[in-house]
Amino acid sequence: MYLNLENPIAQRKTKTVYKDGDKTIKLFVENYSKADVLNEALNQARVEEGTDLSIPKLLEVSKIDNRWALVSEYVEGTPLDKLMEQNPDKIDEYLNWFVDIQMYILSKTVPLLNPIKEKYKRKINSLKDITDNARYELLQRLDGMKNHTKLCHGDYNPSNVIIKPNGEATILDWSHVTIGNASADAANSYMQFVMDGKEEIANKYLDLFVEKSGIDKNLIQRWLPIVAASRKAKGTKEEQEILNKWIDVIDFQ
Repeated sequence: MYLNLENPIAQRKTKTVYKDGDKTIKLFVENYSKADVLNEALNQARVEEGTDLSIPKLLEVSKIDNRWALVSEYVEGTPLDKLMEQNPDKIDEYLNWFVDIQMYILSKTVPLLNPIKEKYKRKINSLKDITDNARYELLQRLDGMKNHTKLCHGDYNPSNVIIKPNGEATILDWSHVTIGNASADAANSYMQFVMDGKEEIANKYLDLFVEKSGIDKNLIQRWLPIVAASRKAKGTKEEQEILNKWIDVIDFQ
């Protein structure tokens, strides 16, 4: 299959995304882990085949000039974060929509996906620059969390929700998907808002999630140090200082 790389639409640290007609090409940097690419493709395929969620169909796993590429269908529409920026007076409406979509995702399960607690355990154990005591406290807290099998997107934020011209929503980027505790997924979304400098929206989001899910806010907050440790393992230099503060394991009141 010929793939056109003349129209980049997104740039990240480890990949560039291109639009080629009715296809999206996610092209990873050279020497990017083959196992990670294939695992992302497998995760996306499992969600696509195992649920009725609106997600881009995976079309091909390929190599272009010694770089791995995932080819999916292109979804026409506007990312929800752009709509929030363009219509600040509609933030509450968009947040309601955002949480409703997340609740629907969490109502699903795909048993063949990895458990979220196993993923976080690996991430915590991979950290080189935390104390043994901090690692122990994080792992103890993680071990004490309830085992659920809800579908957790893992990177659920408004930039990954595309609103199509007909008003329907499609959810992108399933590379971090797992099954597990809904509180963990909510903690991750909350932290993403905060890391983006949108603390007021983060708090509105959290209150809405608590209201719609019936989950106690404290249960979500208890996941925050664990989620921070997982983000820290990605190695993003700009985030390290603030994540170190989150990792300071404390009991939220």
